[in-house]
Amino acid sequence: MLSFHLSALQVVIPLLAAPLCAIFRGPRISWLIALAVGLACAVNSLAILNQVNTSGEIIYALGGWAAPWGIEYRIDSANAFILLIISFIYLVGIFYARDSIKAEVPEHSRCWLYTAWILCFSGLSGITVSGDVFNVFVFLEVSSLSTYILISFGKDRRCLTAALRYLIMGTIAATFYLIGIGFLYALTGTLNMADLAERLPGLASQNTVAVAFGFVVLGLAIKMALFPLHAWLPNAYAYAPNAVTAFLAGTATKAAVYVFMRLAFAIFPDDFFSDLTSTHVIVLAAGIISAILTSAIAIFQDDLKRLFAWSSIGQIGYIAVGLGLASSAGVAASFLHLFNHALMKTAIFMAIGGLFITTGSTTIAALENAGRRMPWTMAAILIGGFSLIGVPFTTGFISKWYLVSAALEQNHWWLAGLILIGSLVTAAYVWKIVEIAYFRKNPDTQIVRQEAPLSLLIPTWVLVTANIYFGIDAQFTGSTATLAATAITGITP
Repeated sequence: MLSFHLSALQVVIPLLAAPLCAIFRGPRISWLIALAVGLACAVNSLAILNQVNTSGEIIYALGGWAAPWGIEYRIDSANAFILLIISFIYLVGIFYARDSIKAEVPEHSRCWLYTAWILCFSGLSGITVSGDVFNVFVFLEVSSLSTYILISFGKDRRCLTAALRYLIMGTIAATFYLIGIGFLYALTGTLNMADLAERLPGLASQNTVAVAFGFVVLGLAIKMALFPLHAWLPNAYAYAPNAVTAFLAGTATKAAVYVFMRLAFAIFPDDFFSDLTSTHVIVLAAGIISAILTSAIAIFQDDLKRLFAWSSIGQIGYIAVGLGLASSAGVAASFLHLFNHALMKTAIFMAIGGLFITTGSTTIAALENAGRRMPWTMAAILIGGFSLIGVPFTTGFISKWYLVSAALEQNHWWLAGLILIGSLVTAAYVWKIVEIAYFRKNPDTQIVRQEAPLSLLIPTWVLVTANIYFGIDAQFTGSTATLAATAITGITP
């Protein structure tokens, strides 16, 4: 009987647990509550993925009210995969957060941070499992409002400006999305995704559908930080607490990308994204420009968090390239890179947090001799950087392989070349870090071994190890991404 309610529990557990942190107030009990939520939801997400793979799509009507009158959760291979990513990044992030947050956030504020963290996770989970476009909006706002609060806990007062900018951009994005689904409801009389997928093909010729599509795509493009709508992300990542940055880098944009995929390929009429509006050309162009240009901007950053924030925008560009190909193979490559980028970028930001705890700084200058002073911390950043480049035996190589294969499937040799150029630009900013950390030596500086705390290194290296493992054996991630792409597009790669 419990298995029938798994999809609801994924949202209800964190939604009920968040107020407990505010009630009990203590930082230790708040962390334990957040940890219990992570353990329960990680196991739950695994059970959901297993149930979907063995029994097919899960359809859950809340309160027994059938759609479209009631709220429906609908889970297939696509959102089960995203749910798994979000749940495990949350769990590892909570293990990491205890000592990281302790060093950056005053004791009296930590319970409120964990409350917002759990609510953000609940919102992201709701976005992923919801089968109703309006409830996607509701959960989008739950996660967004929580994220604004999380960012504002940073030690640097510029975190408040960053949170305000994100609030403004996020509000604009949510408004665009809401206007779009309002047009859809006015035209079809339903907000249920399955119903919309049935009714919209017969209405594809109406201008209202194109207008609705434009508003929805624009709103989601802001949420996923797709170039040139990325302005909120660099400061948000740079000034948030390190644990928060690591969590957001692995989850927030991923949920927005999933909704973009779901609406563009599964809800709107067949070929609407590619043929009728040619939006795929814009997304493809924005993706490849982002992959190259924002990686080039990262080279000139003097702060590690800001550098890898710009890097994140570039990696989202690669995901957009897969979507812009408008093929099942391209979507599979995007799903795979969602998973792989969550592993590599979360690990990198966790390692940067370890650097901050040890040295009190995240500037490039703080890396001098770090390769010898903090070998495990720097090795985590280095391996994550190699994965961003696409070096063999890392997850990034698997992502680039799938993406290039999808491009060559359509004889886009030029696109494969541009992807290679993007990797070379990425190598430039990774080499900048390697040079300073391992090869720049100050003879007047005494080398004292001072590694990051073990409580930060262990969760970091869990993700680094996963990054290497799934770079060697990609059977699980590749097959799951292929199933996810099939669920979204209805076509087997």
